[in-house]
Amino acid sequence: MQEFKAEVNNIVYSNEENGYTVARVRARKYPGLITICGHLGSVAPGEMLELKGIWKEHRKYGRQFIVQDFRQLYPASINGIRRYLSSNMIKGVGPVMAQRLIDKFGVKVLEIIDQEPQRLLEVEGIGPKKMEMIEKSWAEQREIRALMLFLQSHEVAPTFATRIFKKYGKESVQKLKENPYDLAYDIQGIGFKTADKMALKLGFAPDCEQRLQAAVSYTLFKLSEKGHLFYPQEDLVEKVQAILGDIDEDLIYRAILSLIERKRIFREDLLQQGIKNAIYLSHFYRLEKEVASRLYHLFNHPAAFSQSKVESILQDLTAKLKFTLSEEQKQAIYGACTSKVFVITGGPGTGKTTITRMIVQIYKKLGLKIKLAAPTGRAAKRLSEATGETALTIHRLLGATPGGQLTHNEDNKLPLDVLIVDEVSMLDGPLCFHLLRALPLTCRLIFVGDVHQLPSVGPGNILADILKSEVIPCARLTTIFRQARESMIVINAHRINEGKFPIASKKQPPKADFFWVEQSDPARIQELIVRMVCERMPEVYGLNPLKDVQVLTPMHKGEVGTNELNRLLQERLNANGQELKLKQRVFKVGDRVMQIRNNYEKDVFNGDLGWIKEIKQEEGELVVDYEDVEVSYDFDELDELTLAYAVSVHKSQGSEYPAIIMPVVTQHFMLLQRNLIYTGLTRARRLAVLVGTKKALAIGLRNVNAGKRYTHLQYRLQEIFNNE
Repeated sequence: MQEFKAEVNNIVYSNEENGYTVARVRARKYPGLITICGHLGSVAPGEMLELKGIWKEHRKYGRQFIVQDFRQLYPASINGIRRYLSSNMIKGVGPVMAQRLIDKFGVKVLEIIDQEPQRLLEVEGIGPKKMEMIEKSWAEQREIRALMLFLQSHEVAPTFATRIFKKYGKESVQKLKENPYDLAYDIQGIGFKTADKMALKLGFAPDCEQRLQAAVSYTLFKLSEKGHLFYPQEDLVEKVQAILGDIDEDLIYRAILSLIERKRIFREDLLQQGIKNAIYLSHFYRLEKEVASRLYHLFNHPAAFSQSKVESILQDLTAKLKFTLSEEQKQAIYGACTSKVFVITGGPGTGKTTITRMIVQIYKKLGLKIKLAAPTGRAAKRLSEATGETALTIHRLLGATPGGQLTHNEDNKLPLDVLIVDEVSMLDGPLCFHLLRALPLTCRLIFVGDVHQLPSVGPGNILADILKSEVIPCARLTTIFRQARESMIVINAHRINEGKFPIASKKQPPKADFFWVEQSDPARIQELIVRMVCERMPEVYGLNPLKDVQVLTPMHKGEVGTNELNRLLQERLNANGQELKLKQRVFKVGDRVMQIRNNYEKDVFNGDLGWIKEIKQEEGELVVDYEDVEVSYDFDELDELTLAYAVSVHKSQGSEYPAIIMPVVTQHFMLLQRNLIYTGLTRARRLAVLVGTKKALAIGLRNVNAGKRYTHLQYRLQEIFNNE
């Protein structure tokens, strides 16, 4: 093994997930720049590294030094210091400020920042606030380095040191010593396998209790991300064993028993489904039982109006508006206005929006306090536009605080008489649970949604389970109205829902609203999509490619996955925007982006769409405009954002776009399902284009049972409603 010191010149490649980095460095004992490769985490240009490793000859890239161990040192040369300070590692310092600091303090600048930070006030442009920002950021970097040294001393790659420190702060090392398996739950990007590698290198035994119990809990947690609230015990043990490798299954059963005794998990026989030993994470078990109980008590608490009174108000409204309702629509309105809990479901063109508007007007005439909500910001905005009333996300309705707490809860009920929730197919178990806890028993609850769409991203299958229980009254809308019958988007959505192939529009562009483009070559499909977004749709339909056209795709990887399509569309649609390069990712001012997980502190939520308004290099911040609400992100928070020129069909739920383009290819066969194709198509308002092969479309149309979720709410509702 060879050892030498080198200064990082530039980063060639860096994988954010595993920290594998390729960098060009300069070392005294070797001429020119040399290439080093290894799991180096977040090294920055200008840093000095103490490297240990071996030389190898790569057949394509030539001679490389494979790093097996390294230690980060502060840069020593003026050029190294300049590169380091300009690399955004220290918040508040960019290229301009880096030069000012060097001009003032020379090679002693890092020593000044470390030991005499108050002297930074001598530099033009640094006031007390910026000095404090630089001092805090420097202190964090120092702590992260100490954490990296601890990880390296135990032969653990320091890849996630920054994220670990952000979560645990100065307690990071102690937390790792106590139970590194907690990382799998607490830190985005660290799964069980990564935490397990750390634990084993830190000295935890392969059959230790922490490892086995963590594997069981983590497997249940990962299964919940696929929608399951429980999992059959035998199948669970099989999955845990696949993670752990050569571990006796008796030890896994023992770990399950131990977790049951500690009430971390629950086990129950679900005889209605023929499942023995269903295993729940404890909070999902309590959640499912409580959702059933609260729906029952809400439904049975007396507070009703007579149908005759509702009929009278509805007659006046329709006469005033010169509007005719079908019998199906009238019955839905009567049910929603005379029941404590009511569900309205139907596909596109069946009148859900009209019915919702009428219900709102009737309740306003009755003098009741009414609120409208939806699971996502886009869905709430659509509901506002459709009804003319303010609609909120459920999180905002409940008063989500920066700490993730909810202002309205069991002890502080929502002050309202009626709540209408739209897009309930997206409502997952945990959010439904919190919503029901915040409703007073006197409240009326109306759920509106399309049960044939994809279920919620989170665990549970709320809308489908309620409908299948048949204990809560509902209106199933089936009639497609005349105006909707003229739309091939609507007609084909219903055809797809029935398992039939879509049919071509008889009209010509720009009046045609649906196209099926037959193409089997993924590279050609990719080219077609980019050309349609950037050229054909703007030319023929007058659509703005940045705001009106949304590419939807089932997967992230591959030639027609979100990753590659976003890269290509960014190049074409936003070539000249000021850019920020973060390892393998590039963000530019003007980019369309999406928030990909809930952030209560910033008041932005999974699925929110915005545009990058500003990149502040020196402050280490990026500003996103979410429809006139500006949100700032530190550069190390940008894993919460993704480019959104192309998004997954799942992420599009609750949104509506003037035009959508969706590839349907056999590459995506694992995810091709009838409800996915249906959901994607129903996102389009004016124009929908499907590109792919009939074989792939046939696979999706036939696939109606994939994605079955293990939930028991249907039977819990039947039991409580029929027995009490």
